[in-house]
Amino acid sequence: MMEKIQKFGGAMFTPVMLFAVSALLIGFGTLFTTEAIMGPVASEGTIWFGIWDMILSGAWVVFNQLPLLFAIALPIGLAKKQNARASMEAFVIYLVFLNYVSTILKHWGPTFGVDFSQEVGGASGLAIIANIKTLDMGMMGALVISGIAIWIHNRYFDKRLPEALGVFKGSAFVLGVGFVMMIPVAFLAVLIWPKIQHGMASFRSVILNSGTWGVGIFVLLERLLIPFGLHHLLYAPMFYDSLVVPGGIYAYWAQNLPQIAAATGSLKEIAPYAQLTATGWSKIFGCVGVALAFYKTALPENKKKIAGLMIPVALTAVLSGVTEPIEFTFLFIAPQLFVVHAVLASILSMIMNAFGVVGIFSGGVIEMASLNWIPLAANHWKTYVIMLVIGLVAIVVWYFVFTFLIEKFDFKTPGRTADKDSAKLYSKKEYRERNKKETETTSIEASGDKTVVKEKNKKAGADKFKTMADEILIGLGGPDNIKDFTNCVTRLRVNVKDSSLVESDDYFKEIGTYGTAKNGNSVHVIVGMDIQYVADAFGEILEENE
Repeated sequence: MMEKIQKFGGAMFTPVMLFAVSALLIGFGTLFTTEAIMGPVASEGTIWFGIWDMILSGAWVVFNQLPLLFAIALPIGLAKKQNARASMEAFVIYLVFLNYVSTILKHWGPTFGVDFSQEVGGASGLAIIANIKTLDMGMMGALVISGIAIWIHNRYFDKRLPEALGVFKGSAFVLGVGFVMMIPVAFLAVLIWPKIQHGMASFRSVILNSGTWGVGIFVLLERLLIPFGLHHLLYAPMFYDSLVVPGGIYAYWAQNLPQIAAATGSLKEIAPYAQLTATGWSKIFGCVGVALAFYKTALPENKKKIAGLMIPVALTAVLSGVTEPIEFTFLFIAPQLFVVHAVLASILSMIMNAFGVVGIFSGGVIEMASLNWIPLAANHWKTYVIMLVIGLVAIVVWYFVFTFLIEKFDFKTPGRTADKDSAKLYSKKEYRERNKKETETTSIEASGDKTVVKEKNKKAGADKFKTMADEILIGLGGPDNIKDFTNCVTRLRVNVKDSSLVESDDYFKEIGTYGTAKNGNSVHVIVGMDIQYVADAFGEILEENE
């Protein structure tokens, strides 16, 4: 069950990868169309305003169509075959569901306690999705329907039909089953969802009144769930769905960005709903302190290598908000440090909240600048000065706390042992040197049989991603040991048949990854920001060995 939950969490994260570009354009677009900041050139009717208004209309597509994106993206990670066709099927089945719900409410809305004549938005419980007026089920509705579509696809896509009915096989058959299945699902939705909406309204009130302690608890849980790959399930309903505000915190904040930019009051009072997106402070400040502590506590002969290791992973955390490369350097070596890291992150988020630093602060510097600093600096620069001061102090706190704990308990963090391999845990070192004399193939023992993995790229100029994928496959026990796989923003998430065939964490670090997270037959290989290239190569190798 845990494997399925982890896989679902990774799959639902796929659309979030599109946010960076959209957020950047929205940030600049809001800045350049705010007359109070830019002056007369940003007045409505000017060429300048028209150009940026056009850019904003394109940038808004991602946030305005979040349910559609989640419905389309989920099959990419969860469909067992023909993922592209599964995405198309899920898209159509979701549209069918939306139209069914719309028509049911148009004819029998009062029966289900819904006034379908109301304008969408607000407390109506209605929304426009894909130009269809329907019940506002947001991201959760999209995920449920897409999940049903994936189940239909996995079960019936290969269904054999008589030759005369061959035109109805594959996607056509899946869609036919979906058409029928969505009828009872739509009636069930209009019966149940309005009641859920009332419950969400009560929960919304609790969240908005949770204050500083609520923020701290939320951030602590989010950090502690990272090793299990379950953190997406905690924040996604709040960030991208209507659990806290209509449309999710991200979309709601972005939609109100012009008004927030023009306002001069406290951000905490203007947008109290945004206080939960405070998970990014440890990414841009805490990880810097961790990297400095690792450098300080490394042996003198290893300091240069540790600097070369820590600078890129710290920059990744600061700029993009992806912390797994640096956090997984100490998570399994010293899990106590990770708990301390999570507690410090929670405390920092509470301090920021207490000083009124509220906004979209769950990612890295690029996202924060796009949705906060660039569009809001004119009227809220004092808040961001306070933020910077607190953040710099936080770096110092992280540095001294980690340095003290590492030296006090002699944690063997990178560079802490005289063994030369100590500083090689996270780069491509001895593995390839040990194997460079191999010629065309590598044999692996897998479940008592010899599995041959062809290494066609083991030659000068070989694709480094293909090579890493080859080595990861070897470490996972070969192609015959792989059930299925998917990936998120930094991890290759693999379900294996026999976990005893999986190599140790040191092996994966030696070949250039940041280690693994294992739970039964579920293995997460932490690759970093190159994950998409490695995952594509991994899939190609599996296809070659079928």
